[in-house]
Amino acid sequence: MIRVLRAFGEFWYDFIVGDDWRVAVAVVVALAITYGVSTTSIPAWWVLPTTVVIVLPLSLWREARVRRLRFRSGADGPATGR
Repeated sequence: MIRVLRAFGEFWYDFIVGDDWRVAVAVVVALAITYGVSTTSIPAWWVLPTTVVIVLPLSLWREARVRRLRFRSGADGPATGR
């Protein structure tokens, strides 16, 4: 039973957090801000799209930078056939 619960928890962690925990945190914060704004008279529809516009390019830039550094060091470079 413990193994099943552990697998269930690992699935949800991987599904929600995935590859970048920073994006998951940004989504949780954006949802909290959306809730907070929705309790006022200000429309809240713009919070999540704004978050995507900000977080997505940052996440892609960070991953591209990591891959570029790995490629330059030879750790993830193309196969040379040797």
